[in-house]
Amino acid sequence: MRKGLISALVAASVFTSGPLFAKEGFDQYVESLKEEARQAGIDDDILARAFAGIEYHERAVSADRNQPERRLTLDEYIPRAVPDWKVDQAKALYKKHYAALKKVGEEYQVQPRFIVALWGVESNFGKLQGNYNVIEALATLAYDGRRETFFRQQTMAALTILQEGHIAPENMKGSWAGAMGQSQFMPTSFLHYAVDGNQDGKKDIWQTEADVFASAANYLKQAGWDDTYTWGRQVKLPKHIDRNKLGVESNKALSLNQWQALGVTRLNGQALPNVDIQAWLIQPDDELGRAYLVYNNYQSLLKWNRSHYFALAVSHLADRIKFG
Repeated sequence: MRKGLISALVAASVFTSGPLFAKEGFDQYVESLKEEARQAGIDDDILARAFAGIEYHERAVSADRNQPERRLTLDEYIPRAVPDWKVDQAKALYKKHYAALKKVGEEYQVQPRFIVALWGVESNFGKLQGNYNVIEALATLAYDGRRETFFRQQTMAALTILQEGHIAPENMKGSWAGAMGQSQFMPTSFLHYAVDGNQDGKKDIWQTEADVFASAANYLKQAGWDDTYTWGRQVKLPKHIDRNKLGVESNKALSLNQWQALGVTRLNGQALPNVDIQAWLIQPDDELGRAYLVYNNYQSLLKWNRSHYFALAVSHLADRIKFG
């Protein structure tokens, strides 16, 4: 009898925590989002259109909770992230848009090849922007609760973008995490860095390449980019380097002369450049993996995405655009 009662309770628990329960709870949560947005000045018309027909999106939650556990080494990752076909496309698009890129590069003091490289790594030059309803994805992830504060903030920022008229609610598409457009900006990043590159009154990072280029360049500039220098270089380490010196923390920067005195050389064994610049030593995989000396521009890329793999993919693609 007791066993049967327990089984019944378990069954009831499974039922009430399933899709129906999630849907009912989500609907109530959406009402709280709407009320917060109204208090922030978002029009009822925008709210009605933005939330029309949205549902709890289980796929967004699954994607957030189930990130890949196995990480490729850089030797495996870089050829996949920067294949020859992508390099060829990057060079062709760099040439096609050179006039616009040159203008943006001069205005924001960012080398155009890095703008193109970011464009390629983030969205395959606009081809892979994501097809999730951004409001639906963000509201779902906020409701899920694992990172509620962050995703609730992103939801409010996305509604602000709609209120400002940069895109219609029905067209605001992005990744499962709410990253939007060809530059894959999160909504808060959009509000801080997006630029109306073609001066048409809208900041359109979904369809307007002039806005995509200017927004990417503005982000890097605001993140401390200096077009006097590049990002860094792959290097060769001595057998017994002090591994406490590795890392991108501010107190671990040394001059190239200091790194050379510690036995660090170019990848081919030659001396490092005789340039007065601070650099950080990184080895993202392990003591047998690739090693790099990176400069402040690399730190700017990490502000865009706090991933060495991302920053190195962008950096390698930018070098391939320049050097072949």
